[in-house]
Amino acid sequence: MESSELLTTNRKALTINLDQAKYGTFAEIGAGQEVARHFFQAGGAAGTVAKSISAYDMKFSDEIYGKAARYVSRERLGLMLDHEYNLLLERLKEARGERTAFFVFADTVAAKSFKGTNEAHGWMGARFQAQPNTAPSDVILHVRMVDKENILQQQTLGIIGVNLCYGAFYYINDQDRFIVSLADNLGVDRIEVDMINFSGPLFANVDNRLMSLKLVEYGLTNAVMFSPKGEVLQPSEVLYKKAIIVERGSFRPVTLVNEDMMRCALAQFLQEPALKGVDVVVLMEITMHSLLATGNIDHKDFLDRVDTLAAIGNNVLISNYLEFYRLTSYFRRYTKQMVGVAMGINNLLEVFNEKYYDNLDGGILESFGRLFKNLIKLYIYPMRKSAYDRYCVVNPTACPIPLPGTSLHPLAADVWISAVNLQVEQHLRNLYAHLLENHYIAPIVGYDSSIMDIFSRDVLNKIQTGEPGWERMVPEKAAKVIMDRRLFGLKQRAAAAKLETVG
Repeated sequence: MESSELLTTNRKALTINLDQAKYGTFAEIGAGQEVARHFFQAGGAAGTVAKSISAYDMKFSDEIYGKAARYVSRERLGLMLDHEYNLLLERLKEARGERTAFFVFADTVAAKSFKGTNEAHGWMGARFQAQPNTAPSDVILHVRMVDKENILQQQTLGIIGVNLCYGAFYYINDQDRFIVSLADNLGVDRIEVDMINFSGPLFANVDNRLMSLKLVEYGLTNAVMFSPKGEVLQPSEVLYKKAIIVERGSFRPVTLVNEDMMRCALAQFLQEPALKGVDVVVLMEITMHSLLATGNIDHKDFLDRVDTLAAIGNNVLISNYLEFYRLTSYFRRYTKQMVGVAMGINNLLEVFNEKYYDNLDGGILESFGRLFKNLIKLYIYPMRKSAYDRYCVVNPTACPIPLPGTSLHPLAADVWISAVNLQVEQHLRNLYAHLLENHYIAPIVGYDSSIMDIFSRDVLNKIQTGEPGWERMVPEKAAKVIMDRRLFGLKQRAAAAKLETVG
């Protein structure tokens, strides 16, 4: 099992079939019995398959598993796993429980329909014992099929189902390898896994937020989501037909400015006529680009950021969408309602930085066509002129080129730079004016000017050096979590300072 050789799907199924301890049920709804088929074709299936079932008819399915609000849902998958696993124990535990590690594989899937208008996605999971007579553990996935043809989607489901079973049985102590192996014999261009959840005694020490981050890190999806309680969320179930407002940041750590930006943007967003009677989802987004800023992903640092955002009650989105037009296109998978994006002046300058659109035939015009299509609005938080100048010194390519012999910007140092008086490159100013005049871009109002000199990098430096005062720069609940859990290096620095004092 330690070989790095890529095993074929048939080899994986045969390995499980020849493992005398493994015995269980395959329950599949939608797209055929593609997973079970691999086990039957591999040979030796009598040693593995206790039962294979496919209850397509809704009445049959309801009679077996009970009713669920949606047939392709996590709830329905849970009912299937519960029913089939309990049935295995009821009928077979006495006869072979001492020598058998029971398992159930289940999926409920909507592959491409005959009309071809539905979303091709599904839920699949495995419940299994590591050893006979032990409590079971679960691994649950949500998948999206990328192939356009139904027959190819069926093939994809069969392969990833075998990968899930094999990983659950043989990569149990190596979740990284398990996650990577989900795309074995497929590649990430045919399947997307946008949610994963490990539970049960085998995974008592597994943080599912970290596992979800690895889905993005290894390219199995471009975005994952967590609740304020730390639960892994399936994006379509949260965003479906909802209006969305999102703020992008490093949140290292979250500051009073981040909180104020969302507070103000949300207040303006809720006044939009298009939102009457519509539910709104609030998201704080961190990009992989931000997590990779130091070269490699620091998983503890990632969890520290998520913990502080959760402490102030925020849903968190981790995405691989550096360009905002790709982020809003992602939201359009799930909703036609209005999407608001809260951002600072620095992010707005990045939106107007043409270097990000070299890969588009239409350049910045094409990107803006995608970004502002279908009820998208940017809410822009202001920046003090002195801070704007410092930003431009560090990021000269993002700022407009000043005229020879003039200051970087013609306004006085104590003036605010807002969406109204911001200067972009000369040849983009008519485009910017068009977006501003037609309310695609709106200045944020009602902000707290007393906190405008707070920057995450300064707060982080204070936390890590033990300099006092950072507690007043972050939301109260976030400060408490940082102190209680010694986040962002506070513990190590404090300990080092104490040793120096003693010395």
